[in-house]
Amino acid sequence: MVKFLDLKAINDRFEPDLSKAIKRVLDSGWYLLGNEVEAFENEYGNFIGTKNCIGVANGLDALRLILKAYMQLGVMREGDEIIVPANTYIASILAITDNRLVPVLVEPDLNTYNIDPFLIEAKITGRTKGIMLVHLYGQNAMHPEIEYLVDHYNLKLIEDNAQACGAYYLADRTTLNSKDSTQHSKRTGSLGHAAGHSFYPGKNMGCLGDGGAVTTNDDELGSVIRALSNYGSNKKYINVFRGLNSRLDEIQAAVLRTKLIHLDEDNFRRNQIAQFYTRNIDNPQIILPCTSENFKFCTLDFKFSHVWHLYVIRNQQRDKLQQWLFENGIQTLIHYPIPPHKQMAYIEWNDLSFPVTEQIHHEVLSLPISPILSDTEVNRVVEIINHYHYA
Repeated sequence: MVKFLDLKAINDRFEPDLSKAIKRVLDSGWYLLGNEVEAFENEYGNFIGTKNCIGVANGLDALRLILKAYMQLGVMREGDEIIVPANTYIASILAITDNRLVPVLVEPDLNTYNIDPFLIEAKITGRTKGIMLVHLYGQNAMHPEIEYLVDHYNLKLIEDNAQACGAYYLADRTTLNSKDSTQHSKRTGSLGHAAGHSFYPGKNMGCLGDGGAVTTNDDELGSVIRALSNYGSNKKYINVFRGLNSRLDEIQAAVLRTKLIHLDEDNFRRNQIAQFYTRNIDNPQIILPCTSENFKFCTLDFKFSHVWHLYVIRNQQRDKLQQWLFENGIQTLIHYPIPPHKQMAYIEWNDLSFPVTEQIHHEVLSLPISPILSDTEVNRVVEIINHYHYA
């Protein structure tokens, strides 16, 4: 069986450094808000390209805390609107409603699965205070049109970077063919006013449990988020805000420091696998992810704009395809079977129609892609898919 994701094998690659990092924490006798968290925040902030990085308990909390901090600062208030993709994991939307803000759903582009930048402006009202940009499946969602809207309407741009750790946004087309296309680019997580990151075990850089971070160049915002994540306190027993308990612990920070060193290398391997799939899957019933050749508003170097957290194909008979692959030894997952507006959690939205989002959720299937997949396994996936046929 070609596993979708073998977390044990992935983590085994980091030994003995991983065990040494954990032992370093155990030997220190300090397990929260210590040297490992401080070091990771500095290293990850440098990697992303922001002045501030705050380790938190998980990716959802990262987004919740950003919005909560903006409300604390008076930038947003209850009932204000945040534009968000209709096609996203529900956490993006939960962060908005948890702060009693109003999500305004916008359809994605069918080619990229990310928010369609040209549908956003029509949804902007006098209550709109921000755009939550989700870099879904690992692909940068930033676009010059979004830059324009953020500036023109004085909006806050909040990135959900849970799936795109290490991806780049390259706005200058003149550098697309240069030897170093990252020279004039910025990493996702540094593009907006603040960004939430997830280190869930299955992410491109996962810890051994839950973990997350906020990155921002706004010192005041970062200071408030840091306090809010620690019971609203910057000094023990002095509580300035009504905060949360949402902290990255020392062991997870030490694990992440070990893995961060190898993140670009791992993303490069993911890119190799993705490009092999794209070039060699040849089945008219399968819709592949877009490439730079058919990316209709491509301002990016595709090589760097996607870190392939997921390699997502589409098929009108998705469930039958998934069963066929399983019977032939290929494990796949569906990201995601039910769109947020059809979930019971948002029952008031269940009658809304977002046809592009609904089509995506009915057709998508994620193939195995991880740095530990062997060439033999990758070839096997291609072989089985190319033999699939459903009349």
